Amino acid sequence: MKIAILQPSDVNDSIAQQAKDLFSQLNASIEQVNLAEMFKPENEITFAYCMDKDKLVGMALMCAYTVVSGYKGWVEDVVVDKTYRGQGLGRKLMEKLVDEGKKKGLSEILLFSNDKRVEAITLYKSLGFKQKESRIYVLKTS
Repeated sequence: MKIAILQPSDVNDSIAQQAKDLFSQLNASIEQVNLAEMFKPENEITFAYCMDKDKLVGMALMCAYTVVSGYKGWVEDVVVDKTYRGQGLGRKLMEKLVDEGKKKGLSEILLFSNDKRVEAITLYKSLGFKQKESRIYVLKTS
């Protein structure tokens, strides 16, 4: 299996469809953004992926942004195909994102995980993520 960073030039119809199908295992109720839209130059995205031959079996994304408090990364959309779970692929994907974040000089990497995702939270803690004393609030604008 191959763990790598997806480049905009690697995106094709097959990868886009496989990413859509894989993401639906994480949350089928969210309308997804087209991969080409996601890779716009103004959107600093790192897309770690795992391929088993020609099948996308895992992905984890991180956006980087600069605010007064530093240059930060935010992890989203971490999912491994249900038939591949338990093989350490989520860990490898997250390690890839953390390595990329360190290369970019991020001051911190943040993520949100639903309390029900116990295995994911265990993974994040084992990688050194600590729970922040804060709440996340959301305002849907569309």
